[in-house]
Amino acid sequence: MVRAARRLAEAGVEAPRAEAEQLAAYVLGVPRGRLALVDGFDPDQLGRFDALVARRADREPLQHLTGVAGFRHLELAVGPGVFVPRPETELLAGWGVARGGRVPAPLVVDLCSGSGAIALALAQELPAARVVAVERSPAALRWLRRNAADRAAAGDRPIEVVPADVTDPELLADLAGRVDVLLCNPPYVPRSVVVPPEVAGHDPDEAVFGGADGLEVIRPVVRRAAELLRPGGVLGIEHDDTHGSAVPALLAADGRFTAVEEHRDLTGRARFATASRRSDGARPDPGPAWQTGSS
Repeated sequence: MVRAARRLAEAGVEAPRAEAEQLAAYVLGVPRGRLALVDGFDPDQLGRFDALVARRADREPLQHLTGVAGFRHLELAVGPGVFVPRPETELLAGWGVARGGRVPAPLVVDLCSGSGAIALALAQELPAARVVAVERSPAALRWLRRNAADRAAAGDRPIEVVPADVTDPELLADLAGRVDVLLCNPPYVPRSVVVPPEVAGHDPDEAVFGGADGLEVIRPVVRRAAELLRPGGVLGIEHDDTHGSAVPALLAADGRFTAVEEHRDLTGRARFATASRRSDGARPDPGPAWQTGSS
């Protein structure tokens, strides 16, 4: 284990000891917390472990090696062709759960759904919700449908999967003015940003980069969200940590949102923006266009 951790550290992996233990637990078929109770690898297991460590040292994502990614209370199948959900996105999902919980049977929409992490978390934690997940990538849709089927088989409320482009001005036209909670983790990294090897070599470009300024998808999402949300419905959009002013400003400038707020992650970085759809005919609120939150 020490040798494996050292190799991962030399390769630039941020948490080498923890990831070596996760790979060992995966090979041995035990929870990571029970590794100390296992005698060790047999020769075949050692060969598999060494091969996985070598692939991780080449910066193949840990989740691709194990085939799963944890997200809130879920384990999701992931692999080539789909964006690996990040822990920071759990904050946006948690906000959506809290806001959806205020409605008896909320209609929830998850745009740029990818693996289905946000949609499936809300379906699990809000069992009375109707959840619609939108994704355009054929490769990502395969993972989304697989995860949706797995969670339905496990007893969670089924979600509705819609193959569509979130920038389509007619997206989900039948739901216009009816959505209670709309969440989106779009591609938002500016094209000039250098991303880690795990991202550059394995996450789909179309799920990572959002044009020159990172806002290419967010702009039409803001416009469409204003059409889809009911008066009082809420919107949450994850964004790049350089967009802590830009995205709230887009929401405020649209004129159809109120209660615009910026939320930071546990490291203090700007992470996602939220807003509420104005009631029909409402005039813009006086005072600052938006505020910064702490969660």
